[in-house]
Amino acid sequence: MAQELREAAAQIIERELKDPRIGFITVTRVSITPDLRFARIHVGVLGDEQQRQRSMDALHQAKGFVRRQIGRRVRTRYTPDVVFEYDRGLDASDRVEELLRENPPAAAESGDGGADGGE
Repeated sequence: MAQELREAAAQIIERELKDPRIGFITVTRVSITPDLRFARIHVGVLGDEQQRQRSMDALHQAKGFVRRQIGRRVRTRYTPDVVFEYDRGLDASDRVEELLRENPPAAAESGDGGADGGE
């Protein structure tokens, strides 16, 4: 169910939201409560902090529209109330990548394939 909601939300955001404040957004995952009444949509936003905030504000304002569209696409007894949340995990991944670029891992010091003299 979470995967189906993720795909629907991604399509709606990408194709149907026309708010110019919305930048490049990726729906990373969806968390649903066991009773299927609430869905937390985790998104990644490309850009600086100001661009992220504008995109998140626009998503929060479009919440009702996104919920209605999900209700039309995903057949459930209840259409879950949606909440958008910025996925900070992407920031951590970007930071690790940046650190690896600045400090590449040391190459293997010996080519013999082992520390015991190569059996």
